[in-house]
Order: sequence, then C-alpha cells, then structure tokens
Amino acid sequence: MPMPRLKAKQVDLYAVADDFAPFDGVSDALDLQCGPSGWAVIGLEEMRRLLDRAVPEGLAEIVLAVDARDESRLREMSALIGAAKAAGLSVILLLKDVSPGAMHALMRAGALDFIPYPAPEGLVADTLARIRERDLTAAPAPGVGRKGVILPVFSMSGGAGGTTFAVNLAYELALETRKADARVCLIDLDFQFGSVSTYLDMPRQEALIELLATAGIGGIDRDGLAGAFATYKRHLSVITSPVDSMPMDIVSSEEIDRVLILCAAAFDYVVVDLPHTMTGWTERVLHHAETFFAITGMDMRSAQNTLRFLRLLKSEELPLEKLEFVMNRAPGFADFGGRSRMKRMAESLGVEYALTLPDGGRQVVQACDQGQTLAQYAGGNALRKQIKRIAQSVKLAAEKRKAGGL
Repeated sequence: MPMPRLKAKQVDLYAVADDFAPFDGVSDALDLQCGPSGWAVIGLEEMRRLLDRAVPEGLAEIVLAVDARDESRLREMSALIGAAKAAGLSVILLLKDVSPGAMHALMRAGALDFIPYPAPEGLVADTLARIRERDLTAAPAPGVGRKGVILPVFSMSGGAGGTTFAVNLAYELALETRKADARVCLIDLDFQFGSVSTYLDMPRQEALIELLATAGIGGIDRDGLAGAFATYKRHLSVITSPVDSMPMDIVSSEEIDRVLILCAAAFDYVVVDLPHTMTGWTERVLHHAETFFAITGMDMRSAQNTLRFLRLLKSEELPLEKLEFVMNRAPGFADFGGRSRMKRMAESLGVEYALTLPDGGRQVVQACDQGQTLAQYAGGNALRKQIKRIAQSVKLAAEKRKAGGL
C-alpha cells in the first residue's frame, strides 16, 4: 500500500542525486514544469529516509539522476526505485553516459521512463506531461514488470538458418509456457530483407517504423509499442519487418534500447531475429541479451564471418560470454568425418559449439514456404525436436533465475 502523505512543504517533484551539478541543464525545464519552488534536489540517502517515514503530500514523481560514476551503486538505486514505487511514486531516470546494461537494470527495477542527458528540447516537458496524464486509478497493463529474457538470433551468413531457428524457438517457447501465464514475442529487426512474416504467413506491418518515426525516443511507451504487435495463433506476439526495404540506420541505438526495455517489461521471452550484418545498434542488442544465439554452418563463409565477428567484439570489449554458437545442419552421430571437421573448425576459431542442430531436410524448406512452424507442419522432424529441447532449456533457466531472484 502507498505510504501515508505528510502535510509538509509542497514539492511536486524531487530530483534525486548526491551531485546534481552535471545535470544542471534540465533545471530550467523543471522550473517551467513545476515552478521554481515546486521541485527540489535531494540526496539518495535523504530520499531513502524520507520514503521510510512518509511521502510528502503532493509529491507524485521523482527524477533519479544517474551518470557513469553511479554504475557501482546500481543495487542501491534499484532498491530506491522499488521503495518509491511501493510508495506510489513514478520514477523517471535522467541518464548521462550510462551503459545500456545499467539502464536496463534500472528500468527493470521499476522506473517508468527515462530521459537522456543532454535532453532534446521539449523532452522533459513531454515526459512529465505524459506520465501525469496517466489514469492512476487504472489497473496495470497485462505483462508490466515481467522482467523477460531477451534472446537475439544472429546468422553468421545468409542461409545459415537464423530466421528458421528464431521463428521456431519463439513458437516452441509459446507452446511450452502457454499454461503458465507467460508471454512470448518475436521481433524481426531485419528492416531490409526480414523473412519472419513469410515464415509465419503474416502480412508485413509498418507499425514499428511508424512508431519510431512519429514518437521519438521519449515518446515510445508500452501502449504505443503494444499497437505494433500482431498475434500469431493466439500464442505468439510478432513484430514483422516493413513492406519496403529500409536502411539499417533508420533506427538509433537509443531507440533499440527503448524498444527492448519495454518488451522485456511486457513479455517473459523476447526472441529477436537480427539481420546477418553488423549495424550501429547490434552492440546494444548484445548488451541486453540473456543469451545471444550465433547460428553458423560448416561452410567456409560461416567460418570466416565468425572469425571477423569475434575480432570485432573483442576489439570493442563486448560481452563474449553471452554468445552461444549454434552449428546448424550439424553432422550426425555416425558421421565421424563430419564431426571431426566440426571439431577442427571450432578449435581453429577458438569457440565451442554448445548447441548443434540436425539437418531437417526438405520438410524445413516446405514448412517455411507454407508459412508454418515445424511444430505445425512436421512435428516429428528431428530439427523441430531439437529446437523444442532448446526452448525447454531456456524456460528452465529462466524459471531458476526468477526463483533465485537474479
């Protein structure tokens, strides 16, 4: 229950920071929105003590200012966000030079929105106005606060089978969790040649591109994003690629951050089909990922591209531990020559193929052409059975993570 309100100084908003000087550029915007005496700066410890006692009457929001120096205090800040939410306060993040991982953690702790610093003109006013216009008496939207896992799928070369894996993994997760009040979504971020809509026989939609073009970073909220999804077979929510090919830089890293954070709050499992090329925002997707599935084959193209991919990640000091290399069309148990080649390939690249996918044969191509998943078209196919086992493992890992409070 919300804490009782103190009849004290009428402050509509607190800016929470031990040092607000790096964010002084938003002071004028807060003056305009709240009045010079309608907001105040307060330290983290002082805010925590205030929440422990009672919430001042008239206080509705806090702006938690976070810069790079604060990343060592994420646990403390997450606890403060949780306490503020329990007191009935909306939490807005003001972020300066903060890593995507830190922002993700704070959003998952319960922050309602965020403002990048320096803030674009009008963004502070728009964000506050949007939050204050919410119907505070309405029940929370379904799925809010689910803290879902993000599972990107990246093909090391065209034809490696990444989209087939992504589509079937998402559908198997939906089947595995349909009795557990879990929600699964599939997002096609290949804006040029995405095939998710083809493999599921769904019309291509412009909804996500239109939302990003019209709303901007600060204007993307859960309600707007919900309108970009279509439903497949009552079990799976899908965002397709657009009708026409778009340049990959049509979206920014910040917009991808926002979309993934909102999806993780609304869904338990977020499968992302990535283009088989590096983009300016691939790094952000990797940072958000729980597991980053890298789909490769036995061919030389896949091997060379894997080597280039690893060099790039190492040069940027990106989290390689999230990578899970998946060998598609792997040699069978009795194919000793093929298994030997796969082993030598892994050793030469310095990777481990933790997962292997069997060759599903013509049924895989036929299922894709018919716009059906393998579960629908060929339930006994060897590839379908392996992807189902992977989905079960992902589900089990997510349940253990949630049970352990990680």
